[in-house]
Amino acid sequence: MLNSREKPHFPPLAAASPDGVLFVGGSLAPDWMLEAYRRGIFPMPIKVERRRLIAWLSPDPRGVLEFGDLHISQRLARRLRRGEFQFTLDRAFALVVEGCAAPRGLDDDCWLTLAMQNAYVTLHELGHAHSVEVWQGRHLVGGLFGVSIGGLFAGESMFYRVTDASKAALVFLVEHLQTRGYSLLDVQWTNSHTRSLGATDVPRDEYVRRLTAATEQHVDFV
Repeated sequence: MLNSREKPHFPPLAAASPDGVLFVGGSLAPDWMLEAYRRGIFPMPIKVERRRLIAWLSPDPRGVLEFGDLHISQRLARRLRRGEFQFTLDRAFALVVEGCAAPRGLDDDCWLTLAMQNAYVTLHELGHAHSVEVWQGRHLVGGLFGVSIGGLFAGESMFYRVTDASKAALVFLVEHLQTRGYSLLDVQWTNSHTRSLGATDVPRDEYVRRLTAATEQHVDFV
């Protein structure tokens, strides 16, 4: 059971299992969430005997997207040049989270449970989570959100309702982070999709060194 009064406590990262699970339990309260991200840990719900519990993960290797490695397809570049999308920051955070949590095809068991959604909305209200919204006219057609601490932006999820909208959000995010002076864009794991966008794996020890330096930066998202 989640206990919001319990103080954050996490084992050493080296104690993580081969699939990255470090700890099961704790709370989604802001102090737990922020302490986790500062240490290179993130929450993920898991099912155990039909119960949904919160696991805390620190995978090795860790997925990152170097700003200069972002891959922009020719089609997306053309659409961006034509101004087919409009972008805002933090204008509709809760709607972006809802969009990311919406069922996708046959996979309707999304990790963004209502409790997780509420936890990120709370972080947003405290100024630690931010969103990029992608619009076509008055319609929200895509976006992404993540957690920001110092010069770290930990990307959590993205969604699209129009082809290329989530990728456009990522392009806008990377340009924005560079402008603001961020140094680390965390994507947790790499897969075929994130690798196609330019994400790479780094050893966890290297990630933690970069994380420590990034979280000590004095930069603001907006």
